[in-house]
Amino acid sequence: MSEPVVEAVSRSTAHTVSKSNEDGIRLLAGLGVEGDAHAGVTVQHRSRVRADPSRPNLRQVHLIHAELHDELRRAGFTVSPGQMGENVTTRGIDLLGLPAGTRLRLGTAAIVEVTGLRNPCKQLDGIAGGLMEATLDRDAEGNLIRKAGVMGVVVAGGDVHPGDAITVEVPRGRHEPLGPV
Repeated sequence: MSEPVVEAVSRSTAHTVSKSNEDGIRLLAGLGVEGDAHAGVTVQHRSRVRADPSRPNLRQVHLIHAELHDELRRAGFTVSPGQMGENVTTRGIDLLGLPAGTRLRLGTAAIVEVTGLRNPCKQLDGIAGGLMEATLDRDAEGNLIRKAGVMGVVVAGGDVHPGDAITVEVPRGRHEPLGPV
């Protein structure tokens, strides 16, 4: 695998599935992406706000590996960075294989701590019929594999641009696999 890099950055001021690509985004510690509808200390995703608006926002930043886009294109889907709701599109890193608590340094200053897996929703089918199902798989034991990226919280703020390097800092001690958040 090549050196991990930011392939694209995206945000949306509205609660939409797709986010517009930007030349750069600013991550704000404890909040998320400046100007993004999902930024905040407490949950911002509509379904989660309805359930309990006081819960902490463990989904401040959504990251998807560009390799998923490649896989989906080979399966006949037309997808591009930001279209599936991610703020940061990465390349060269196995996001789904990271343990909980892994810190990703994006560029020179921003740090995102991975909190869990994105649970793909039916809204993906609004992009293309069958897209949600294409982001799910089963392992050899029949366990569900969620491939629609990971979520994280901003530990340290900073600007992030396409082409920025990503440094992976795996937590010490016992590693917990990612679960949906």
